[in-house]
Amino acid sequence: MDKLRAIELFVRLADLGSFTRVAEQTNASKSMISKEIKRLEESLGARLLHRSTRNVRLTHVGEGYLQRARDILAKLDDANNFVQELQHSPRGKLKINVPMVLGITDLSHMFADFMRAYPDIELDIHLGDEDVDLVEQGFDLGFRAASRSFDSSYVGRPLTAFNYHVCASPDYLDTHPVIELPRDLQNHNCFVYSYFKGKDIWPIEDGIAISGNLKVNNTLFMLEAVKSGLGIGFLPSFVCDSALKNKQVSEILASSEKPKLTLYALYPARHLVPAKIIQCIDFMEQWFSDKA
Repeated sequence: MDKLRAIELFVRLADLGSFTRVAEQTNASKSMISKEIKRLEESLGARLLHRSTRNVRLTHVGEGYLQRARDILAKLDDANNFVQELQHSPRGKLKINVPMVLGITDLSHMFADFMRAYPDIELDIHLGDEDVDLVEQGFDLGFRAASRSFDSSYVGRPLTAFNYHVCASPDYLDTHPVIELPRDLQNHNCFVYSYFKGKDIWPIEDGIAISGNLKVNNTLFMLEAVKSGLGIGFLPSFVCDSALKNKQVSEILASSEKPKLTLYALYPARHLVPAKIIQCIDFMEQWFSDKA
């Protein structure tokens, strides 16, 4: 017995209320349809229909089975549509929340490549580092960079990881006490990133309490203050790599243990995720892998 076919016939029969009408719509004989329904009942060990010469009525079990059968067929239809979307160029709008500095640096290049690969997807990108409720704000997708695990009501996929660097300008290092150990930072002007979950504790070795005269919610702004010789910053690689290469800043405590900053793609939990979201995340995962 083709059970899925039997379920489809059962649902159609429940909707139409007549073997004759089902036969007309499916180009099958009434006897074949009756046999399929009978086999379905036998496989379940329960009667689903009360049959009469005029019509059919659902039994109590049949009513409960019908509701669940509809759910099965709807999910199967969604699954088939999902595959069909993936086989063709996805289209539509994606509203995305992106961390500010990552959006200006690495992700701006990634999204440019994505737009070339998927020109039929319209991107609506919002840059910002503050925590937002993706569902409440109507976002399809969000990106978060975190150095520690966090509670989330979303599905999260890690995409890549960045290193942290303790940075100061050569001028600052020439005019201030030598830094050899993490605890030496306590005698220096260390800048604070407003959204950093560790607050005034930098996660170097076992953690070191720092203080300074600048607290800012943008790490590019902080980098400029570091380059100007005003203090020390704890910065991810996507912020300071260029400045390190150009020797505008120097790395200190390079051998000290520091966490990785992991970039996650987050999307609201749902039974079936739209193909355009899967395509975007898969593209990003491959894009960062190619860069590694």
